[in-house]
Amino acid sequence: MPAPSRCRLLLVTLLLLASPLAYASGSERPRVYVILWFDTEDYLLPASDDAALHVADLLTKEGVRATFKVVGEKARTLEKRERKDVIAALKKHEIGYHSNYHSVQPSPAMYLSNLGWDEGVAEFDRRERPGYDDVKRIFGQAPSCYGQPGSSWGPQVYGAMKQWGMPVYLDAGSHVGLDGKPHYYGGVLTLYKLTYQSMRADLNKPADLPTVEDRFLSARKKLLAEGGGIVSIYYHPCEWVHKEFWDAVNFKNGANPPREEWKKPPQKSAEETRTSYEIFETYIRFIKRFDDVRFITASEAAKLYRDRAQGRKFTEADLKDLAAGVGEDVSFQKRDAYALSASEVFALLNEYVTAKTRGEDVPAIALKGTPNGPSNPVTPLTETVTTDASQLARTAADVADYLKKQGRVPTSVWLGSVPVPPESYLRALAEVVPALADGKPLPKTVEVKPARFAAAKYVADDDPQKLWGWIIFPKGFRAPTMMELAKREAWTLKPAILDRDGE
Repeated sequence: MPAPSRCRLLLVTLLLLASPLAYASGSERPRVYVILWFDTEDYLLPASDDAALHVADLLTKEGVRATFKVVGEKARTLEKRERKDVIAALKKHEIGYHSNYHSVQPSPAMYLSNLGWDEGVAEFDRRERPGYDDVKRIFGQAPSCYGQPGSSWGPQVYGAMKQWGMPVYLDAGSHVGLDGKPHYYGGVLTLYKLTYQSMRADLNKPADLPTVEDRFLSARKKLLAEGGGIVSIYYHPCEWVHKEFWDAVNFKNGANPPREEWKKPPQKSAEETRTSYEIFETYIRFIKRFDDVRFITASEAAKLYRDRAQGRKFTEADLKDLAAGVGEDVSFQKRDAYALSASEVFALLNEYVTAKTRGEDVPAIALKGTPNGPSNPVTPLTETVTTDASQLARTAADVADYLKKQGRVPTSVWLGSVPVPPESYLRALAEVVPALADGKPLPKTVEVKPARFAAAKYVADDDPQKLWGWIIFPKGFRAPTMMELAKREAWTLKPAILDRDGE
């Protein structure tokens, strides 16, 4: 058995279980949720098939369900090789999706980099849906999640996922995040850029196992103190059998050779592979020792972090409270049991103003979906614009129609012949809602003031090193237009709140 010794593990476990947290009981007891996932991608090296089988069987014997994100071509290759044993073993776990061809050029970020929202959603669907359909057919279950190959991320993917009915984005990266916590982006639960997303045991270094175990213990302690949370651990089945990734050998720096010229990566020896399995098995058994730690799949995460704002009915008192939360810096809003993105607040307040200015009684408004962000660059307001009550009422009705038919926050909100940015319009809505809720009419004049869309700060700036350092990208690859689009889609960003009732 690799280090640490069984005695050390037992001592650590006893010490931790002696903490006050260990004696909490029932639904009040916080938990740490470990989502274990595998990017199952190598369709070149047959040994990777055996590795996927071995890992899946090992986890099944341990009573651990993982999420295997399968590449479309990998699924088709397993079918062609008649590896029914591998397919059956993976089916005992949960199946996710990991693109159609993974590293064959161009990868998703590249072909999405110069496209807008609608064209990008359609293009991702065109290129990747065939793989999704094959994974679903071969494994007999609709993939529960998606994660990009390498760091080939793009915001338009979320639009396609919503069309496919796929509830979870599961991966690791730096493009978008929210304080290291699970969040919603594009209306999809996003487990990405998490504080604890790289808790991997090095499969090649037995001596390093105590270090990652200590890191896990530290993460567990902090998450339990916060009331519970999630740890994301990922691997690739091919890591157990190769010394270099299959795609790095063939597609480095933008190369795209024909398939007949692809080269197999160098493989580990049988002893090296055996050691890697032992390290992984020891680490999994270490994590299992704690009864306040639970392994979950992507679909289980979707239940634990379900969006309790959707379908919720917001009373006039609720809407006044939301209006009070809108200021010069426009962003999401969080409450104890739910959170609202800026676009959801925009839709709710606009619907309320529209109804009230029509003379309707509004006991409550239900949230129905998450409008996407603006599709085009927004010009900030530099000076206050003054409009009248009649124009604001007509504009609110027009915006309500736009939201219904376009499903997104408008790039410009038109006050007659005067365009204003959506964040400034939202600020104006928030200032008139309290009066309407108190039974007063709209003021004769309404000021639309400058505002900042603050939620954009949670999306990374374009950076060829930090975002696009994957070895598959051509040297110097950048995607500034796409990352600006991603910042506008931050209108949909909000925290995902843990709901223990979802267990």
